[in-house]
Amino acid sequence: MTTDYEQTILQKLRHLPPQRLAEVEAFVDFLSHRQAKERKLIQASSHLATAAFARVWDNPADADYDRL
Repeated sequence: MTTDYEQTILQKLRHLPPQRLAEVEAFVDFLSHRQAKERKLIQASSHLATAAFARVWDNPADADYDRL
């Protein structure tokens, strides 16, 4: 099932010549690649933050909060 927004984009795509469709496809590929890189960056920074804060979070004084 497509949304109204997707239908609008499809209608616009149908009016483009083949060479422009190739440009659109390349741009969509670029956006997908960039999104994947951003996702990896977020995951890596989250992992680094977890490691950096491990000493602060993992201590006997906070053990009671860990059990909540």
